[in-house]
Formats: sequence, C-alpha cells, structure tokens
Amino acid sequence: MQWSMPHRVLQAVAGLIVLIALTSFVMGIVNAPGRGRLPGERAVKGDDAAPIVATEATPLSQERIEGPPPPTPLTDEQKAKLEADKEAKAEADAAAKAVPVGQTTAPPPPAPPAPDKVGEILQNATPPPEEPPH
Repeated sequence: MQWSMPHRVLQAVAGLIVLIALTSFVMGIVNAPGRGRLPGERAVKGDDAAPIVATEATPLSQERIEGPPPPTPLTDEQKAKLEADKEAKAEADAAAKAVPVGQTTAPPPPAPPAPDKVGEILQNATPPPEEPPH
C-alpha cells in the first residue's frame, strides 16, 4: 500500500495517539471521586465518602412479603367527579341504544361546489406573442 507519508512518521503519530489515550485513561482513574456507600453500609476506615441518600428506598423482600401499599383514599370531590362521569357515560349509552337498529343519523348536507377559478384565469390571461423575439 502506498502512503503519503514515510512509514517512520506514521509510526510516530500512532505512538503519540496511544500515549495520549493511555495518559487520559490513567488521569481518569486517578481523579475519580471516592466510592459512595449505600444506606446501611458501614464506613470503612479512611473512607470519607458520604452515604448515598435514598429517601424512598425499601427492600424488595419487604414489599414482596407485605404486598403493594394500599391505594390512597379518594376525597369527596374525586368521588363526586367519578359519579358524574359514570352518570354521563350511562346517559350516552342509553342515547345510543335509543336509536333504532336500521336507522342512522341524517348525513350532513353536501358542500356547495367550489367556483371555477381555472376558467376565470384562462379567460383573463393575455395570449402569448406570435413570434418569439430573437
């Protein structure tokens, strides 16, 4: 294969890229923050990392034993709204059943035809010149 640069220059550039990649990897490891602790985990000597705060955490085993928490009770306003929705649905169902089986609602009247704009444009257009100019 024919390269545009000498082989030695290509090797130097490849070595420089590898050196930069390794240096950035090592700097990422060195500058990484300390490992955090989970709730209930004991601190190890010399460990200055703060525990992770998980306010709503519950062990899975506890939820499996007790089951999911009970739903929150509905307020009077929410109960009234649910009743109103049920009544509205019942009325809509009754109205739908009141229409006889073979009868449908009247179709909407047909839309008036659109005016013929193309004909007007053709009538008002000026005819092209007889001979094109040279």
